Amino acid sequence: MTETDNIDYSETETRTRFILPNLIDAGWDSSPFVLREEFPLSAGRIVARYGKAKRDTKKFADYMLRYGDTIPLAIVEAKKYQTDISKAISQVKEYALRLEVPLAYASNGREIIEIDMETGHERYIDSFPAAHEVWERRFKVEPLSDEAIKILTQQSWLEGGKQLRYYQEIAVNSVLKAISEGNNRVLLTMATGTGKTFVAFQICWKLWNAKWNSKDRPNRKPRVLFLADRNILVDDPKDKTFTPFGDARHKITRAEVSQGREMYFALYQSLSGTSEVPALYEQYSRDFFDLVIVDEAHRGSAKDESTWRKVLEHFTPAYQLGLTATPRRDDNIDTYEYFGNPVYEYSLRQGIEDGYLAPYTVHRVITNYDRDGWRPTPGQTDRYGEAIPDREYTSEDFDQIIAITPRTQAIAKHLTQFLKDNGLRYAKTIIFCVDQNHADEMRRALNNENLDLVQKHDDYVVRITSDEGDIGKQALSNFQDPEEITPVIVTTSQLLTTGVDVPTCQNIVLIRPINSMTEFKQIIGRGTRVRDDYDKLYFNILDYAGSATDRFRDPEFDGFPALVRDIDVDEEGNVINDETRDEGDPTEPEVDFDDVLAPDRLVNRRQKFVVDNVEIEVEIVGHAVYEIDSQGNRLNIVRYTDYTAQQVRTLFTDIDSFRNQWADPGLRELLIEQLKGVDIDFRRLADVTNQPEADYFDLLCNLAFDAPLLTRRERAKKVKTEAQEFFTRYSEQAQIILDELLTQYAEYGITEFNLRDVFHIPRFKEFGNRNDIIALFGDAKAMKDAVEEMQRLLYAA
Repeated sequence: MTETDNIDYSETETRTRFILPNLIDAGWDSSPFVLREEFPLSAGRIVARYGKAKRDTKKFADYMLRYGDTIPLAIVEAKKYQTDISKAISQVKEYALRLEVPLAYASNGREIIEIDMETGHERYIDSFPAAHEVWERRFKVEPLSDEAIKILTQQSWLEGGKQLRYYQEIAVNSVLKAISEGNNRVLLTMATGTGKTFVAFQICWKLWNAKWNSKDRPNRKPRVLFLADRNILVDDPKDKTFTPFGDARHKITRAEVSQGREMYFALYQSLSGTSEVPALYEQYSRDFFDLVIVDEAHRGSAKDESTWRKVLEHFTPAYQLGLTATPRRDDNIDTYEYFGNPVYEYSLRQGIEDGYLAPYTVHRVITNYDRDGWRPTPGQTDRYGEAIPDREYTSEDFDQIIAITPRTQAIAKHLTQFLKDNGLRYAKTIIFCVDQNHADEMRRALNNENLDLVQKHDDYVVRITSDEGDIGKQALSNFQDPEEITPVIVTTSQLLTTGVDVPTCQNIVLIRPINSMTEFKQIIGRGTRVRDDYDKLYFNILDYAGSATDRFRDPEFDGFPALVRDIDVDEEGNVINDETRDEGDPTEPEVDFDDVLAPDRLVNRRQKFVVDNVEIEVEIVGHAVYEIDSQGNRLNIVRYTDYTAQQVRTLFTDIDSFRNQWADPGLRELLIEQLKGVDIDFRRLADVTNQPEADYFDLLCNLAFDAPLLTRRERAKKVKTEAQEFFTRYSEQAQIILDELLTQYAEYGITEFNLRDVFHIPRFKEFGNRNDIIALFGDAKAMKDAVEEMQRLLYAA
């Protein structure tokens, strides 16, 4: 036994004294090997509850061991010196699987366990193996060509201290390995908001600096074509992410066709041409490009019948990389058949669990017309004098076949009240409507509901569709910019469903049916960006159409909501019912501002019926909250009241222990903070239970222990009538002070019952200043004792 065996070193001391020196001795700090400490695994999952969000603890691997700072070889998990090392096994295995490293080590400074992730074999070893030995072992399992090593070990382009996230590194390496192995059809699946474009840039950067090309011509940099179907998906990468390529960049248009650059950007529509206009792609030889990157690959280019498919077929000799945010489904199977299975997938669920994507609360809002349907009266005509066919109209028909103006107005009123109630009137909001006409009707209704802010900002509510032209382009640019206050609310139909990055978007509103999981996930992606610097950690989805909420119950959905709320509201937009429960595409080509894209749905189609007056008032009628369980696997139905009761019973086993802590002012303050920490909001609880006069203590006891429910006034009256002996200890004027404090409590509650604020009560001015009031009780301690005793009397059994 050594003298250190009985010392309980902390984990930090254990790493510094024992583990790090051992790793350095093994050559992990000598080129080409690199040792990275505290390698980030997650930003800390964001937990969203009832309008608030906070991060869990960040996760990191204590040591990442790599070849060339790009090829991962092993991770090391450290524990305190006296900790049983076997306790680290499950954790280090989880981290190793996530990081896709072949070897994992757990050490407490005294012992080391090695886990071979390929075979599952575990063994105790005396010291960390030499770096070159680990490299040789890995090389035997997965040989890499000299060219692959040259490409993989190229440095990434990083500036401003920015680092690739662990999954981005894996994505880059997976694609580069596939290309180096001669795989000329590669697919990468990454959820919206996780950095597909950034990953694509890093892939190009490494290939460019390695002077890789598909023709094996030495010292020739690759020629790359970046393809997308909308200008914003081409211009943003070219002008932002890919700027380090400088003059090597070029956008192919009919006005300018260049063959003297290396990084090309183009729209499918520009390249493919029409029956009257020759295809631009024919001006480039079939083997001109070494790599073609297909952004949003699920959007149709891989379909056999697609006119855009001809572009890919023309450049068949090139390596082709497809980027998509949607896992394989029946509605995008063409993409997977063309490119093959993805070399790497990073899902919405993973992004939320890692804290790199924002969780969300889902509000299911139902009008009585959506619940019951609507039928016109005999002979009823619409706004334009058209006879309305006599039949039952349902949610699927609204704003597609028939538009009911009072329904639009009720939704606008409810949405506005939601923003007001939750302090979100300046939170950027996207509203997805059926078509351009519907988007304009909704814009007008919201404009009229928010006149106080419209008077300050004439662009507070805007419509952004293809009809807006250059004005719409500027509005969209401002909407995307976190520094720009307005526009705040944007109505649209198809334009913003995918590819538009609005990092501070706080609300996604659905007023049209979403019948495709692919489209649904693309729309959800508009809100998944996280911006800690703007306090954007979660977002809301308000579903007025219904079909979208069903997507959360679809087994194919892989990113459960933090919360789903079903809300019933009347024609005034007032909430009728608020119930909280826990649950854990072939899309149409999107409308762009450019005339190269398809028109909106109503062009060349009969105008829908518009109904301005209805006999039965439109009411909003339903609210439930679905919350995913702690394992992230199931959605459980839990009412907010049930959740509150469970949290109280977790802290206290009986009502007496709860009462004793609540009655003590100092302990009560700590308890209130503790309850707030688990998202118990007293005011919300009073609203949900419709008990605005109840004492918070009684409300909690009623929910948790089925105790009788008393109001604050009942408790105040009880003290006055049953504690006369207490009051008679003090002078008449001091009794007036105590009586006024009880009145304050009865009016506002115990959370306002604070000695720090008591001297500001208006009526107390007649007794003089602070010192004069204290003198009525003798001294400060006597007054403090009196006020605290009265509080204990309030909560006597």
